[in-house]
Amino acid sequence: MRSRYSAFALHNEPYLMMSWHPRTRPASIPFDPNQKWLGLRVVEAKNTGADTAEVAFIARFRVGGGSAARLHERSRFVRENGRWLYVDGDLRD
Repeated sequence: MRSRYSAFALHNEPYLMMSWHPRTRPASIPFDPNQKWLGLRVVEAKNTGADTAEVAFIARFRVGGGSAARLHERSRFVRENGRWLYVDGDLRD
């Protein structure tokens, strides 16, 4: 999760695409050049099976000179060929 957060902050599309499951991966990632990521807090991480896991996190960001906002998500991951891949997630309040 932390590596994907860093990749979003650095606009590292190749890493994000590589770490995203092909079944749910978008064709491209539209980064907002005015968005600045401010921090990540992992709320919970748990294995849900031998090769599945969930991570709940809160990521803070700001767009332009606006107020800080937050993204709260519970993400699902699957391990394939020894690598963890992001599958999808549910936004939280």
